Amino acid sequence: MNIILVSNKMAKAKSLSVFQAGLLIAGLVLVPVLLTLLFITPKSEIKEQGMRALLPPHLKSSIISSQVHLDAYAKELGELQARMMRLDAQSQRLAKLAGEKDKQVINVNLRSKTNANSQTNSQPDTSLQLDGRGGPLVNARPMTEPDLQAAIAELVDAVDARDDSLSSLEAKILQQSVLKDMLPNGTPVNAAYNSSSYGWRIDPFTGGKAFHEGLDFPANTGAPIRAAADGIVSEAEHTSDYGNIVKIEHGAGLETRYAHASKLLVKVGERVVKGQVVAEVGSTGRSTGPHLHYEIRLNGEALDPRKYLQN
Repeated sequence: MNIILVSNKMAKAKSLSVFQAGLLIAGLVLVPVLLTLLFITPKSEIKEQGMRALLPPHLKSSIISSQVHLDAYAKELGELQARMMRLDAQSQRLAKLAGEKDKQVINVNLRSKTNANSQTNSQPDTSLQLDGRGGPLVNARPMTEPDLQAAIAELVDAVDARDDSLSSLEAKILQQSVLKDMLPNGTPVNAAYNSSSYGWRIDPFTGGKAFHEGLDFPANTGAPIRAAADGIVSEAEHTSDYGNIVKIEHGAGLETRYAHASKLLVKVGERVVKGQVVAEVGSTGRSTGPHLHYEIRLNGEALDPRKYLQN
């Protein structure tokens, strides 16, 4: 194939070879495409990609690794912040139960793991205290990654100890208060519970850390689920996360929840007594196998059911 070009300035026509014609056509097609991409792609992205392309491979991997570490620390700090908020809410409930009007804030100090565990059974200091600190600045240096990891681990231990101590104190106050006769202290199913299921855990579906607000009792499908105290059924329905669930109100803001049931045996508004069978164990909703998910709540806030089960 030959392409003939004719111009007024040319004395004669000029022919292009097949190869030259192909180059000309390719150029006419690619130039508009490149111009379009240049205008569509954000300049900041082009600049970022260009700078990354100039970096040596070991620097690229170092930047990615540093970002991963920063993300991990940010996640840890976010989880600690959430736990502190839960502790603040629990402190307010304790103050209300104790008849104190002023808001109290938990003082969580960094301490070693041994000291944190030694405080587990002692009464927590619910007043806001600021430790006096000072002294000359000697051999100052920035915190290294191991230093930061150790500090976070100490804070986690301190929060764990204070959380358990407050839960025990809250249960003790409730058991001595006017609500003692309403407390759901019966065993909801004839099975042992998973002792680590209340609190922070690795979520079985996402693989990330999440707070589990109840106890899990692994049991066979169809096993009877019993009311932990006298009360009135407020809900008996199916939800996407709890599956088939029964909620029982016991008065004064106390409520128990029995989730993932295979069958519901009570209706809304029905009065039940302690030990009455209200449902059967199953694996409905967000569940990996047959078990009872059991919760105790006070004014909507989850309590640690382990503190209320009769031995």
